[in-house]
Amino acid sequence: VMVGTGKGAENGILIRDAATLERACQVDTIVFDKTGTLTRGKPEVTDVISLSNPYSSDEILKLAAAAEKRSEHHLSEAIVSKAEEMDISIPEVADFSSIPGKGVEARYNDTAILVANRKLFADKGIDISTAEDRIRQLEGEGKTVVLVAVEGRIAGTIAVADTAKDYAADTVAELKRRGKQVIMITGDNRGSAESIAHNLGIDRVLAEVLPEDKAAEIKRLQEQGHTVAMVGDGINDAPALVQADVGIAIGSGTDIAIESGGIVLVKDDLRDVVRTLGLSCYTMRKIKQNLFWAFSYNSLGIPIAAGILYPFTGFLLNPIIAGAAMAFSSVSVVTNSLSMRRYRLQEEFKEEKGDERTGGTEPGYQEGKGGSPLL
Repeated sequence: VMVGTGKGAENGILIRDAATLERACQVDTIVFDKTGTLTRGKPEVTDVISLSNPYSSDEILKLAAAAEKRSEHHLSEAIVSKAEEMDISIPEVADFSSIPGKGVEARYNDTAILVANRKLFADKGIDISTAEDRIRQLEGEGKTVVLVAVEGRIAGTIAVADTAKDYAADTVAELKRRGKQVIMITGDNRGSAESIAHNLGIDRVLAEVLPEDKAAEIKRLQEQGHTVAMVGDGINDAPALVQADVGIAIGSGTDIAIESGGIVLVKDDLRDVVRTLGLSCYTMRKIKQNLFWAFSYNSLGIPIAAGILYPFTGFLLNPIIAGAAMAFSSVSVVTNSLSMRRYRLQEEFKEEKGDERTGGTEPGYQEGKGGSPLL
């Protein structure tokens, strides 16, 4: 175990304890968060659409950026950055309020602004039927659509897209080749989430999951008999990382996510998920080998040392030889363990498909980031 955790640390895989290392080999289901885990977490605004006079697309972006300015979510940062890039002055707002997993509210010049996903619009009874066709079109392109309402009426939409991390698709393919079930969990709307999952080769998607419900989804998988690893990076992933049998935190993520994970991937390389499972199974094989040889050796050696052969052959084992043999037993176990130092962890990911720029996906492929500024 000591050599195994040390080998992991040398390669940027920090394993907190022996129990986590052991459980990782038993994992049959890997659940990936999308935003910041499968994607880079640096989305960009691709479309700003006005749906209501007298608001132009620039005014829609201005109002959305004003409401989002106090939010720390990746989507909020993308909207604010786009406004700044276009030299749009972002005004101050009052009565700012965030609704986790749904959106934000604020007031500008006594005008109510709502920037949110479908769920919050439905909760507030805001009709979006005039925008449905355009929303479906954008979601079908793998983009996330953020809705903007002014005084209780939809005024526009903003589409945001994120790019896949290097080797995201390759990592999924390698895990599936090893017989693992791969699931993506996200707060995105289902259309956008399934479009992204399809491009990455993920067959099962848990979409429109609120942050507080992620741990419940992990527990549901465990109740079905699965041994689950959760891979995430954000504050919303922390409860799910704790609930999972093995929590794998991305090192570039939030501090609370890193603290919640039993394993931390320092290098933010998704291929290290595959390497972690490989290291765990290799370590467990070494442990079983050591137990086998130690048990076999002692099962044979102790009776001989006790004189079991004396009544039949008159043979007695010299205590000096017995002591040396016991020492040799310990040395053989330690030597077998230390042979792990020759183990090349990089070889666990055998199929280096794609190139370093695209990670096996098509150049320029973009992923949407879902549903709400607060997902």
